[in-house]
Amino acid sequence: MKFANTVNDLVAKFIRLDFQEDLQAEMLVMERIKPIDYRAFEVEIRELWLDVFETELIELHRAGFVHRDLQRPSNIGGLAFDNILLTDTGLRLIDVGISALKSQVGHKIFEKYVEIELQEMALFREYFLNR
Repeated sequence: MKFANTVNDLVAKFIRLDFQEDLQAEMLVMERIKPIDYRAFEVEIRELWLDVFETELIELHRAGFVHRDLQRPSNIGGLAFDNILLTDTGLRLIDVGISALKSQVGHKIFEKYVEIELQEMALFREYFLNR
C-alpha cells in the first residue's frame, strides 16, 4: 500500500499500523473514504472516471504493483467489485490485502497477476457503465 501511494492516488492512503487491544489484533489504518453511488451519474461522466482509473491502474502495474482483488470471488458475500469505490476525487481502490510487488514475486508470476487483473478490469468496465 505504501508503495502504491508513492505512484499515484488510486489506492487508499496508508496512515499507520496500530494495535487494537480489545481484539488483540494489528490493524491497518487508512484514510477515510466516503463512497458515492455512481448510478446517479451519466454514462459519459462514468467513462471519464473509468479512463482515469484505467490509466492509474496501468501506472501501478508499470511501477511493479498489482492489486489482485478488483473482482471479489463469487463465494464471498458483497458486490462483485466492492473494492473499487467512487469518491469525490474519482474511482479509488481499497483492500490491498493480497496485492503483490513485482520485486517480491518475480516477473513471471507478476505478469500473470497483471493479466488476470486486466481481465477483471474489462469486466468492471462493463459492470460500471451498464448498471
